[in-house]
Amino acid sequence: FMAAQELNILAGSGEGGLHKDFYKYAANINSEVASGRFGVTPEYLKRTAAVEIKIGQGAKPGHGGHLPGEKVSELISSTRMIPQGTDALSPYPHHDIYSIEDLQQLISVLKESVEYKVPVGVKIAAVHNVGAIASGVVRAGADFVTIDGFRGGTGSTPRIIRDHAGLPIEVAVAVVDKRLTDEGIRNRVTLCAGGSIRSSADMVKVIALGADVAMVCTAPLIALGCRVCQSCHRGLCSWGIATQRPELVARLDPEVGSKRVVRLLHAWNEELKEILGAMGIDSVESLVGNRDRLRYFGPNPKIAEIMGVKHIGEGWG
Repeated sequence: FMAAQELNILAGSGEGGLHKDFYKYAANINSEVASGRFGVTPEYLKRTAAVEIKIGQGAKPGHGGHLPGEKVSELISSTRMIPQGTDALSPYPHHDIYSIEDLQQLISVLKESVEYKVPVGVKIAAVHNVGAIASGVVRAGADFVTIDGFRGGTGSTPRIIRDHAGLPIEVAVAVVDKRLTDEGIRNRVTLCAGGSIRSSADMVKVIALGADVAMVCTAPLIALGCRVCQSCHRGLCSWGIATQRPELVARLDPEVGSKRVVRLLHAWNEELKEILGAMGIDSVESLVGNRDRLRYFGPNPKIAEIMGVKHIGEGWG
């Protein structure tokens, strides 16, 4: 949150509300309303820069969340508004959303709750038929749609799901952008994309494929000190990131971590400028959906066809 405030970008709160100690960063926080509704109050919603309804997550499409009771410390208990030491289960799906009309109703309620002062969007996983899903979300009144691709980070999912479910974000964002454009509703929504975005080059690719905004998680985690041991679910992070144990949390210096994240994203910004300059493009907005600048390199031309990208070796015509 400190880095987001300095960079003037948004950081996601994740599921479970927002502790009062973080209210000072609220102008740079994208809040999340998940199926468990943990920590969701009118005060929480009004303090943030955006409200996001989490329908799906790329790292665990079709699954909800499960925070084991041993991770629910006094801090987590007060934030999520649940008894200390109890498991926090977020079912899938939302038990009040079984149709686009139900989703439309929730979006309307949340917009009224925040007095129409902040945008309300929906987060969906990159799955088959994601174009039709995104189309329904836009028609339900969402101000933005977040598409989350596979191999994204999570500390709350079975390994078999994390490693083998979901679709690449590149395919999903291209399909959604084309579907919304063909239906004439692309200009009604901001399209956010994340999941497997590990470098500035990945960021450029998803923007050129149609995303307005790119979101990252793993890269900033590594900047904080993460060693990608993929054991977040154990709550024993030696670097003090994915843990609630006081003796481990003390190993993480927020001030130093914030500076490292700021430097990382400043470097990405400079690399983005260099790439745009090499392409002869003068703004990020001109790069959005500009597939002519991309080429597919791989064994399956069908993927290039789905993404609307020419195969390597093809000219500009």
